[in-house]
Amino acid sequence: MVRGYLPVINTLAKGIDIRLSHRVTNIVRRYTGVKVTVEDGTTFAADAVIVAVPLGVLKAKTIKFEPRLPEWKEAAIDELGVGIENKIILHFDKVFWPNVEFLGVVADTSYHCSYFLNLHKATGYSVLVYMPAGQLARDIEKMSDEAAVEFAFMQLKKILPEACAPIQYLVSRWGTDVNTLGSYSYDAVGMSHDLYERLRVPVDNIFFAGEATSMSYPGSIHGAFSTGQMAAEDCRMRVLERYGELNLLQPVMGEEAGLCVPLLITRL
Repeated sequence: MVRGYLPVINTLAKGIDIRLSHRVTNIVRRYTGVKVTVEDGTTFAADAVIVAVPLGVLKAKTIKFEPRLPEWKEAAIDELGVGIENKIILHFDKVFWPNVEFLGVVADTSYHCSYFLNLHKATGYSVLVYMPAGQLARDIEKMSDEAAVEFAFMQLKKILPEACAPIQYLVSRWGTDVNTLGSYSYDAVGMSHDLYERLRVPVDNIFFAGEATSMSYPGSIHGAFSTGQMAAEDCRMRVLERYGELNLLQPVMGEEAGLCVPLLITRL
């Protein structure tokens, strides 16, 4: 996608009350509703809540649930794996590589095997994206941006010795970013694939969504999107059961609200 996911996000966000820089720290659930607290102490009341934060955030327990989530839910969070795949985006003043989708690095150890994604083929921009994963990605996150770019450039020169230095760069750090703490979920060795479904199943009026709750498409945008739709529909039905006609409600957020609509918690 030439402009990334921003056009998709902007389209889906139209008409929605979105609060940025509101990192959630606490979710209290009661039969009558939920109370959500953010870092600055502000609270929001709602009938239900959809939790769509990355699996790494759930694993880190930076959000406290009161009462605690059931053991089967905590086990699903603990037993699903979360991995890291970062991007080191290199912008060059000219294209000097072949017109292929990928440029691969083959080595005698998995630590040094990685690849470059050719964005020029899809976008027309002279950009290559180095994609380190696993332990290599974790180690690169310990480097400065400059050192990480130099490492990526050295990998590129193994493929194309005449490569010229990048003029701009951008380095992601999904593993240490407090809003992600990882990139994608994965099936840990010896664990059941139904952990994804167990993570998706609601707990009373707390619903869960995200790629780590998708049985069919884990680790993908379409997995995150489809489970978000499922959670929204399940949440809508719960509100309908309580109040009847949903369109009679006026969206309200706040402690003093008598009637509230669901909240969606995610890390944008």
